[in-house]
Amino acid sequence: TYSDFVFIKGKIMFQRVKGTSDNFFEMAYWNGVIKKIEAHLKRYNFNQIDIPLIEHTSLFERGLGVETDVISKQMFLLENKSSNSDSMCLRPEGTAGTMRAFLENQNQVTLPARLFCYGSMFRYERPQKGRLREFHQVNLEIIGAKSILQDAYFIKMLQVLFIETLSLEDFVLKINFLGQPEDRAKYCQSLVATLTPHKEQLCDVCKTRLDKNPLRILDCKSQTCQELTKQAPKLKEFFSNETQAEFQLLQETLQELAVTFIIDDQLVRGLDYYNKTVFEFVSVNLGAQSTFCGGGRYDGLAQQLGSKTEIPALGCAIGMERLLMILENKKDFLSEKQAPLSCVIPMETAQNKVALHIADHLASQGLTVEILIDEQKIKKMKKAGDLKATYALIIGEDEQKANSVMVKNMLNGTQELIKQNNLVDYLKK
Repeated sequence: TYSDFVFIKGKIMFQRVKGTSDNFFEMAYWNGVIKKIEAHLKRYNFNQIDIPLIEHTSLFERGLGVETDVISKQMFLLENKSSNSDSMCLRPEGTAGTMRAFLENQNQVTLPARLFCYGSMFRYERPQKGRLREFHQVNLEIIGAKSILQDAYFIKMLQVLFIETLSLEDFVLKINFLGQPEDRAKYCQSLVATLTPHKEQLCDVCKTRLDKNPLRILDCKSQTCQELTKQAPKLKEFFSNETQAEFQLLQETLQELAVTFIIDDQLVRGLDYYNKTVFEFVSVNLGAQSTFCGGGRYDGLAQQLGSKTEIPALGCAIGMERLLMILENKKDFLSEKQAPLSCVIPMETAQNKVALHIADHLASQGLTVEILIDEQKIKKMKKAGDLKATYALIIGEDEQKANSVMVKNMLNGTQELIKQNNLVDYLKK
């Protein structure tokens, strides 16, 4: 309503919060891409779920790791009215919430559970192109998937989505293998020993990571930190025979499935719950914020959230803002097709009521209708054109007396007098 806005000297007083966006003109594009993704996932037997925007903060502290950037710097915490209630926050990602929802409802779920959801996530970051404080993700999870072959098939499914369903070009798939906790523990000892003599050269964030979460140093974007870690031993050098065999099987299976990839020894992802397979789909044209899909395996997350037994799982998140930026040149192809619009145009006040009845009837029969009552007579046809109507349904005095409508095709300029009781069949043909 107009009362929602306050104007001061011609300016709107209230503007959107920094780091958020309004989607006023692109919904056909958004919906078109989302529907293609949903249809693709359903062919692979993924079932859609919905989880809350609000969760207990402790869910992410346990699942993501207290020392991750998300927990330490990016959480949107909510002010609680009751001092006795637990801290709550807006969800910064979807995997922990999905696993929490699964654990609460697991008696009703058959494993493996292939799940997906779509919606807003929130992180307090410096807004920039491709990185917002409120952003949107499609989250995909397979809970109860133990075999590493599931990882390869999951990645193949994503490749088919991006290449065949969305016609995406110019991207690279990066993979890495994080192994088991004991592999990483040995590696982290070596990494700390290598980097400690160079601690003062690390960025301020990585100086803290060196003591609390050294593996995350591999994920740092600082050029100096990247150069220092390149001199350190590689994680794969600390793999057990079993871990090495799994990584080899993953690579061989991806190759058999015709998935092109590169191994990135620096790839660790930003959240602590990952183990074994991690991957990122990276655009070569997107600039600094180039990863539009990332994920991996997280076998230990369920136990971190209180499960008595390990529940193997893997998943990923697709960043919608970044994906849509990449697909911009395919907007017309991907946009949801709009139904033909019919504009009902009463020429005089005397025809308003019959126009309302006609518009109501057409809508009840599944047609898309707009009725132009408020506009001046001479502006109604122009408004129908501005609305990109396919048909203008003109009702003047003569048409009203004849129980007819003059139907003008706005695409080719032809017009035809149609009886009101034949109008639906005419517009649907």
